[in-house]
Amino acid sequence: MRRSSPPCLSPASMEKGSPKAQNSRICFLATLSAFFWVLLLYFHFAVLGSNNVVNESVKLGPVAVHRVESTPASWISEPPPPVEVQPKQAPAKDVMPHSLRKVELPKKRAHNKKVSAATAEGFPFMRALRTLDNKSDPCGGRYIYVHDLPSKFNEDMLRDCKKLSLWTNMCKFMSNAGMGPPLENVEGVFSDEGWYATNQFAVDVIFSNRMKQYECLTQDSSVAAAIFVPFYAGFDIARYLWGYNISTRDAASLELVDWLMKRPEWKIMQGRDHFLVAGRITWDFRRLSEEETDWGNKLLFLPAARNMSMLVVESSPWNANDFGIPYPTYFHPAKDSDVFIWQDRMRKLERKWLFSFAGAPRPGNPKSIRGQIIEQCKNSKVGKLLECDFGESKCHSPSSIMQMFQSSLFCLQPQGDSYTRRSAFDAMLAGCIPVFFHPGSAYTQYTWHLPKDYSRYSVFIPEDEIRKKNISIEEKLRQISHEQVQEMREAVISLIPSLIYADPRSKLETLKDAFDVAVQAVIDKVTRLRKNLVEGRTQYDNFIEENSWKYELLEEGEREVGAHEWDPFFSKPKEGEGGDSGGSSAEAAKNSWKNEQRSQA
Repeated sequence: MRRSSPPCLSPASMEKGSPKAQNSRICFLATLSAFFWVLLLYFHFAVLGSNNVVNESVKLGPVAVHRVESTPASWISEPPPPVEVQPKQAPAKDVMPHSLRKVELPKKRAHNKKVSAATAEGFPFMRALRTLDNKSDPCGGRYIYVHDLPSKFNEDMLRDCKKLSLWTNMCKFMSNAGMGPPLENVEGVFSDEGWYATNQFAVDVIFSNRMKQYECLTQDSSVAAAIFVPFYAGFDIARYLWGYNISTRDAASLELVDWLMKRPEWKIMQGRDHFLVAGRITWDFRRLSEEETDWGNKLLFLPAARNMSMLVVESSPWNANDFGIPYPTYFHPAKDSDVFIWQDRMRKLERKWLFSFAGAPRPGNPKSIRGQIIEQCKNSKVGKLLECDFGESKCHSPSSIMQMFQSSLFCLQPQGDSYTRRSAFDAMLAGCIPVFFHPGSAYTQYTWHLPKDYSRYSVFIPEDEIRKKNISIEEKLRQISHEQVQEMREAVISLIPSLIYADPRSKLETLKDAFDVAVQAVIDKVTRLRKNLVEGRTQYDNFIEENSWKYELLEEGEREVGAHEWDPFFSKPKEGEGGDSGGSSAEAAKNSWKNEQRSQA
């Protein structure tokens, strides 16, 4: 039988002169060599590889995820469910649309490869994004964190409500959570409940009080889809527009920005997940210079504010940091049934007037077409006019205005002192089909609340057609078939829920009001931005801020704008005017205040 090979001998045996010493030495050297290579490979992959990851993290910089517990308990309906916290990683570089970015864009990633999971986890807002994937959480991806601002930025203004307007005592309009005093239904024009004498510039307080009823408030800012800043910007500027220097007009805005930039929530996205509301037109917040005679404050031109989103009743076509939301109407339903009953009533009304107009001429504005519109109303047997400038008090009576709109098929809505006017929303609330003469009066303003296909719910007649007397409004409207009128009116009536602000002390169950639509739009905007950051891309190609009005009209997936039929309505801003065309917008804002003064006389 064959014997097995002898085992390797120990070094001790070799030193004693064993006959197998030579073979043992070879075996020992082979073992030692193998052990050396194992150690070398382990050192290379385990130690050096780990160091490379660490070094890369150091280059990108550390990230801290903040959980802040400062939102007042009275704002919170329920806390967010626990979300699994992943290990902290370093963030990738920031990528932002051209109009908002404050850092240099990185080079595009080769072949548009998706960011790795490890890199994605480096963004400080990933915990908030992950709530979108929690299908069992009805608030997933919808949480709002509310800053607990010092009271001087909001509540103190209400306590000093007599100073909110030079000509109007705003105190009565601050009652009932900002809706104002109830309207009596003496003439049967309104419903028995839900109607209030609401000031058209009261959105600041109405919106903030509605936010207190929002079902997905959170005290944990790290899961917030967006962050609300309850600053009463409209009330602030209203106090100081007349007779105050620019330092006074700018003071609260500068203090607010300074306060926000010191907060840990701000550092996550440099404020690009923040939003605030102002119930005035954007031109009150866009002072173009440091001249004392220039209009308004410079809130929307502050570098930090350019990162935030500001919701205003009229936005700028040429700037990307403000968004239009509806003026408040007189109707603030407390429950869904109030809305359904009103809609059914508007469907059944007999409308004896083909068209109507409530307003005053603008003799000091040579570009205004109001004079021609008033003339056509007077000369038509099917047109109804409430002329505001000649002592007819009914023009300022909510019941008279709503009664006229309810009895009209079409309601004429030319520009006011600026592009927009509250009357358009009062008319649609009455089921009256609006007729617009400038796209800036609705189509490029309220893109969150109105369909992009404007022909579904409105009629558009270019201003020049009226100015040059090339068209008869009556003849134009008579050309629309009865069937088409019925479809348009039904479209208007179906829009009513999204154009009104529900009673801030309650909440609609199945319907989405103007507040709900606006908040969801802000959330969608921030969510898209965050996803684009993770994917290393921008939302648009070759973004040009002065064309901002065009981007909101793009269809899903479109990334670049071109020539548009409405280009002539929005002339290119002049050099150094910061998005204002010829300074006319500031003048329009000033005229708006003058007419507010006149209406109170």
